[in-house]
Amino acid sequence: MDPEARASDRDRETTVVRLQQAYVDGRLTSEEMESRVERAMTAVSHGDLAMLTADLPERPGEVVTLTSKAGKIVRTGQWRVPRVLRIESEFADPRLDLTEAEIDYPEIILDLHLSFGSARITLPQGASADTDEVTCEWGSVSSEAPGAARPGLLHVRVTGELSFSKVRISYRGTTKRRWFTR
Repeated sequence: MDPEARASDRDRETTVVRLQQAYVDGRLTSEEMESRVERAMTAVSHGDLAMLTADLPERPGEVVTLTSKAGKIVRTGQWRVPRVLRIESEFADPRLDLTEAEIDYPEIILDLHLSFGSARITLPQGASADTDEVTCEWGSVSSEAPGAARPGLLHVRVTGELSFSKVRISYRGTTKRRWFTR
């Protein structure tokens, strides 16, 4: 992410949640947390926010990497979604259903690195999904979800690289197939 890019309210909120968790984990004193939260709320750029958490390690389970050559990667039902889920696959067709998942973050990142195959992401109603950080060689990305974050609702950032793969993002129970390609 470009450190000079302007931060959004969602970016500031995500940083505040991380700072609060660092305080709960005993990594920050109350004074440090309060000072950093105040600076996060007035941060202008992504670089400003990154400085506030640069000395904090990722929490266990915040970043998970799933790797598969040709096996299935399926997550449905009540599964815990990490802050960053990285999927590296050559021939698998990942299926991620977030409708009943336990999600502790206002924003999650799905970092997809797919050579062949199709990924399907099912969102809970009202969630948004930004796909601007996906690089497609011969693949495609289609989404029926709005790209802009909505206050109080889950926002999913989809990032990564698709060689000969497709990513489809939809809501559960969508009867009419309308895919808007980026």
